[in-house]
Amino acid sequence: MSGFNELGINEGLCQKLAALGISEPTAVQTRTIPEIMAGKNVIFQSATGSGKTFAFLLPLLQKIESEPNPTKAVRLVIVSPTFELASQLKQAAASVTDLKCSLFIGGAPLKRQIDALKEKPAIVVGTVSRLLELCRLKKLKIENAAALILDEADRLVSKEIADETAELISLFDEKTQTIACSATITKKAQKFLEDARFSKAQEGGAALGFETILLPPEDVLREKIEHWAFFAERRDKIDLLRSILRALEPKKALVFTSRADQVENIYQKLKFKKIDCAALTARIKNQERQAVLAHFKSGKCPVLITSDLSSRGLDIPDIGYIIQCDLPSDEDFFVHRSGRTARAGKSGVNIVIGDEWELRKLSALEKKLRIIVHPKVLFNGKVCEPT
Repeated sequence: MSGFNELGINEGLCQKLAALGISEPTAVQTRTIPEIMAGKNVIFQSATGSGKTFAFLLPLLQKIESEPNPTKAVRLVIVSPTFELASQLKQAAASVTDLKCSLFIGGAPLKRQIDALKEKPAIVVGTVSRLLELCRLKKLKIENAAALILDEADRLVSKEIADETAELISLFDEKTQTIACSATITKKAQKFLEDARFSKAQEGGAALGFETILLPPEDVLREKIEHWAFFAERRDKIDLLRSILRALEPKKALVFTSRADQVENIYQKLKFKKIDCAALTARIKNQERQAVLAHFKSGKCPVLITSDLSSRGLDIPDIGYIIQCDLPSDEDFFVHRSGRTARAGKSGVNIVIGDEWELRKLSALEKKLRIIVHPKVLFNGKVCEPT
């Protein structure tokens, strides 16, 4: 008997997990699965790579798979802030259930997605804008949804998409079970979700709200990730990046820049210097985007360059190095960038290439996050401690 059986997960799901090499629940799964199985509305915070996806998928899938009179209606709606995360969520669901699961994201032809809804998927996964558009068109019918799941909830309530998120949430029946999760849940995000989901119900006197579960941080940032800092003036950063990549010869390195327009610039300059790399930008079509990610995940392309748009929810195994070509203005972005390495118990290296101002800022961040940043230089084509 596995630990999942003890949490009430049935043997069929346990066998599918075993086929994926998963036999014991993580801390977040142990805490949240019983609450979700009990039908509670749950908002939970847990570290990147800690198993949040199966924490909500397993109890909800078990619930709808065991229904005596299954309907052909949409039963689970899973909302994501990014294309990549939505695709990963769909793959995760498909790996443990035979129920039809469909993906709905911007950039893909709307007509094709409307046709996909005619095939009566039980599980709908998508980005907030596209799901809302389909609801407005009355093509996505959610009145029979058993649960609404908001993944990377803090990003869903960011100012860029907060209004769309609130509108989408408001379309669901008061009794629809609601799950929200992220690696970082702020009090502001909690209040937003409470207000968007339950304010109408509370006005009518119903006692509804979220059960909040905040797991203590696993301190991956300090214990599993080694932090390096290189100095470079802004004009010299790409040349130094190229030299670092030559020195490290990484199997998988993820390169971040805060400016979306810099992604293509870095990519072109590295390609010119014969560095094998790929770029993930907001402008490329979804099919190409998925191909780029697949190429990187498989290890065929060792270096992927992207902006902060993809730093949330990008779950790619075995990334050995994160290279930040600038220091993001938002501390959370630094944490989420760093957290793309050292996943599933592994270790990794987070590298910041900064100018004088950025390295001073990194020094303050070092104290605040209680991490140790090791200054590094390149000497004779190797990474060394400065003398």
